Amino acid sequence: MEDTHRDLVIATEEPLPAGYRTRGFEPPMERHVDFLTSYPPGDIWNGQLWGPMKEETISWFTRIMLGIETPHASASDGHRNLLLTMAMDRSARLGIEISLPIDPEAFYTD
Repeated sequence: MEDTHRDLVIATEEPLPAGYRTRGFEPPMERHVDFLTSYPPGDIWNGQLWGPMKEETISWFTRIMLGIETPHASASDGHRNLLLTMAMDRSARLGIEISLPIDPEAFYTD
């Protein structure tokens, strides 16, 4: 799935300012091309969110603010998946089979 939302492009004869600029950074060359609406959740217009992920984003906000069930992953789901991924990495690094469930403290022993 191509999810960059870079379907609107602006190309100008006049240079464009840097999109993100840290202190002291000077781009090595002028920018003349930029992608519009490349922020995945959408854009704010007139105080409202509009864009390709509007429904998913609003559903997530509703879950956070009102506690309504949604299909989004919970913190527990995320933690379980992180532990599984770390166990796979540990298994590959040590060259051994890892028994599940794994104690999170095991990641601090080697």
